[in-house]
Amino acid sequence: MPRKLAGGRGRTWVAGDVVFRPHGDTDEAAWKANVLADLEPNSAFRTARPIPAADGSWFSGGWEAWEWLTGEADESRVGDVIAAGAAFHEAIAHFPRPAFIDHSDDAWSNANRMAWGENPLPRGSFMSRLEREFLPVHSLPQVIHGDLLGNVMFAEGLPPAIIDWAPYWRPAGLGAAIAAVDASCWHGLPAERLAELGGGIPEWRQLLVRALAFRIATLHNLDAWSAQMDERHEPVVGAVISMPGCPLSS
Repeated sequence: MPRKLAGGRGRTWVAGDVVFRPHGDTDEAAWKANVLADLEPNSAFRTARPIPAADGSWFSGGWEAWEWLTGEADESRVGDVIAAGAAFHEAIAHFPRPAFIDHSDDAWSNANRMAWGENPLPRGSFMSRLEREFLPVHSLPQVIHGDLLGNVMFAEGLPPAIIDWAPYWRPAGLGAAIAAVDASCWHGLPAERLAELGGGIPEWRQLLVRALAFRIATLHNLDAWSAQMDERHEPVVGAVISMPGCPLSS
């Protein structure tokens, strides 16, 4: 009997050892399926393999299928999430910029462009404070996973499993920065710990600024901002803005 999964925006189902979900943009979905179908096994992380339809294609009737992976997300393990994401990003660093990046059009992709000065930011709710902190980022872009924190699953004796790939073309460290601010804004990570999570990641402070701008702009794009959101984000924004710079940081 199929059962609905808690994640996947309420649209993901599992039956036996197969996960089913609507595939969204066909170009993006096909690109991810092709990459993950051929990605070499890695001792530092696991990824699900796509399951083709009877006709050999990756889609059928608006749905895609993936193998089920054992594990549970644990947002308190942000350091382990960042480490798994770093290994994943290293494994996919050679892929060229996918064409679908340029035409993606949803609340998340538009917020991503806003956070990098490609579209105007929404007004209010820390946007001006964060925008004043924007400085050029010199780390090279690549394909990244931009929603790691709730999409890295842990199971005893197995490498972390990375699921629900949200692809963007940005510096690899941005994936870690988004996971860090998500952990602080939503899962109780003390804001003063944000600095230490960036050990070895170039331009960490600036990536945290961009990550916050991205997440806050997304909430505005979804019409989900409220006074409660102000209270939730205020200490994290303050901690990042007050974070001292260091070599290779802005």
